[in-house]
Amino acid sequence: MGRQEYTVLTVNGRLAIRRVRWHEAGVGSGTVIDGYLDRAERSISVAVRELACRLNGGGTNFDRTAENLRAAAQVEASGETRRVRIEGEGRAVSAAVRDGSRPNPWTAADGHADPKDATSPTRIYFGCDGVMAPLVTAAEKVKRREQVKAKRKRCGKTRRPLPRMTRGADPSYKEFKLVAYYDESKEHRLVFGTKWNHEAAGRLMRRLGSRIDLSGAGEKVGIVDGAPWIRRPVESQSLLLDALGLDFYHLAENVRKARRVVYGETSADGMVWAGEVLHGFRHDGYDATWERLVSWRGRWPGVKQEAAEALMNYVSDRREMIRYPEFAAKGWPIGSGPTEACCKTLTRRLKGAGMRWDAANAEAIMALEALRDSNRWKTDWDLLRPVSFP
Repeated sequence: MGRQEYTVLTVNGRLAIRRVRWHEAGVGSGTVIDGYLDRAERSISVAVRELACRLNGGGTNFDRTAENLRAAAQVEASGETRRVRIEGEGRAVSAAVRDGSRPNPWTAADGHADPKDATSPTRIYFGCDGVMAPLVTAAEKVKRREQVKAKRKRCGKTRRPLPRMTRGADPSYKEFKLVAYYDESKEHRLVFGTKWNHEAAGRLMRRLGSRIDLSGAGEKVGIVDGAPWIRRPVESQSLLLDALGLDFYHLAENVRKARRVVYGETSADGMVWAGEVLHGFRHDGYDATWERLVSWRGRWPGVKQEAAEALMNYVSDRREMIRYPEFAAKGWPIGSGPTEACCKTLTRRLKGAGMRWDAANAEAIMALEALRDSNRWKTDWDLLRPVSFP
């Protein structure tokens, strides 16, 4: 008979249990209980990984996450080890979104215009935005590497060589693209972010839309800030939205920007004018308000004329998106608040004091936060757990 020994950590991470398997030499063991015990060991591993990712989401750095994990689960590991594992989990989530290997827990059929009435028409909202995240530059990478080398030297132990240093970013901030789908109640959400450009964001729009069967929704409404990079992929990916509206706050920002140049910061006349323009767009529609702007534009010389022209160009470029009376009549919102909120929550862990990231690692952390924002944390982690014992 052969003998095989190995050590397994229990859930508290401190008490080591030595298991012994007996088997015929060259044949191996077929003991049923071994399979159950192996499953239990894997379930512990998944539980610890999940807990580490949960703690990281509310943490400020990986050392603090390791400290909290030590207190919560009695699992010993350095902050650097936790960083590698947590970012690895995030990359796995990103890969699953790309290949569709993990099902979404809801579809467009679940998103009703009246959340209290299951017979009401289905309605899904689409949002997209860009958000800046801090990246580590080449100079900062060199500095960090020298600090690690100095720390290793002081330790006096022989260590494995450091991995090859990846390229640093230039510039130090990068715009990540975020795509969101949600229903009227916001109970059903699907959010994800990418480090790639607007074309990749377009593919993400289509992929996530397919995941929830967007085409099956009775009403499909987009509300965005009007950036050209958002509108182009919406058209190229044929999302077939019933309407794509301009977020009212962004329109108001541009109207007030023109007011400050033309009238001055504190002018009462300017504030009255801005209020009338915004009221006109919201209640009278585009055409009537545009005619008022055309007659107003001709009054101003020089710099004021340039500001008036800039506002006219901004509005005319987004004519098809300024449909506020129609949105109000159909009960559709005119603000992109839910998407803006996702921008904050997905990047909150990335923007602590002194934080700098590789783009791929930042995307991985955003992927984990996207699980939470999409209310699919339990769904995804349950798929990793082994089958329970009979």
